[in-house]
Amino acid sequence: MPEPIRTMLSEEFECDYLLECFHDLTDLDRACFERLVETDEPVTVDELAEQVERERTTVYRSLQRLLDADLVVQEQVSGEGSGYHHVYDAADPDEVADQMQRELNDYYAMMGQLISDFRRKFGERVEDD
Repeated sequence: MPEPIRTMLSEEFECDYLLECFHDLTDLDRACFERLVETDEPVTVDELAEQVERERTTVYRSLQRLLDADLVVQEQVSGEGSGYHHVYDAADPDEVADQMQRELNDYYAMMGQLISDFRRKFGERVEDD
């Protein structure tokens, strides 16, 4: 069951919490995102796995969650011969923040509608008594 809003509002949060709250990210997902933000150049899965000291397949799954959340961009880079590989970089933090703001506005509007529905439903019961 989700934590009540009243309880959440009484707690102190840091900005990292936003990634968990909006995107349901794990500690590893956040660590990967932070590393990508800190690096100057896009990195491969192997490079990121080394930086966060985890297995390649584990980091790959984390990158997939970050890609699904639009927090990371993937680029295909040509290698030697006819081969290629992918590199990953953090999405623009301003764009990520703008998207979270839009989602928060949508959530706020939805909650406002639900509160109006609550008022209509239960306000009528009080008036009928």
